[in-house]
Amino acid sequence: MSTHPTGGARLRSLLDGGGILLPGVANALAARIVEDLGFDAAFVTGAGITNTSLGLPDLGFLSLPELAAHVTAIAEATDLPLVVDADTGFGNAVTVGRTITTLERAGAAAIQIEDQVNPKRCGHFDGQQVVPAAEMAQKIAAAADARRDDATLIVARTDARAAHGLGEALDRAGVYADAGADVLFVEGVRDRQELAAVGATRPDVPKLANIVEGGKTPMLPRADLHRMGFAVVLYANAALQASIQGMQDALRRLRDDGTLAGAGDLLAPFAERQRLVGKAVFDAAEARLAASSVPVASLVRPAAGPSARGA
Repeated sequence: MSTHPTGGARLRSLLDGGGILLPGVANALAARIVEDLGFDAAFVTGAGITNTSLGLPDLGFLSLPELAAHVTAIAEATDLPLVVDADTGFGNAVTVGRTITTLERAGAAAIQIEDQVNPKRCGHFDGQQVVPAAEMAQKIAAAADARRDDATLIVARTDARAAHGLGEALDRAGVYADAGADVLFVEGVRDRQELAAVGATRPDVPKLANIVEGGKTPMLPRADLHRMGFAVVLYANAALQASIQGMQDALRRLRDDGTLAGAGDLLAPFAERQRLVGKAVFDAAEARLAASSVPVASLVRPAAGPSARGA
């Protein structure tokens, strides 16, 4: 039996130790880049998976099996603890327990659920509607009860700011904390004053600030948000937005010039791409097996984390 702390335990330690700067990932390669750059955790973004894998907007199209498959692939590629966006929990208070156990098995260290009606919509769109606070509180209680590892965190998000105003959102945060939420997330906060109010609510429970370029919440520095009371600063889709820009720049050059000769500034080097996916580990395994008399009959898997792959 492993004596290493679970992902949930590691996340709790990070929260106690000064907080988390949390980048979002939509696939395993992005997770490897996040780990390689020295971040402590990653956020598996439902919007990012929906955009990249389905080519659709964040309007509730993603299913639990699709999400779980992505979490499994990401967890195989990295040792980082994963905070997983589970939208509205894929059901009611009775069925949300299956969501929790499914995502825990896939590799989630923390699971976020929100109080929007289903189908949900991105918190930085307009037109969000929320379920009654009591219904969401039941989901949170059921989620906390269903987790196999007591260290797994339940992140409770409310979108009531858009639907009913900041006061209702703060009231709901308190209700969700009492129901068993480990982290509180008030989405769609509009200005510095509102951020300060959210950060000051329920000082006994860590709070998360979601920063979206082009979104409704101001992009304040991490240090300012920490002073306001936020233990987690989330950039859920910064990597995705950067990759869109990068692909557009490179492909626009290819379209216009008919070549990418001289466009090295737009492309990651070939060797860097292979380093990130751990090719050197497979090359070494192939050479070792070729030099031995042992039949090649086992699957070789690279160690999680690009820095551990002997590149």
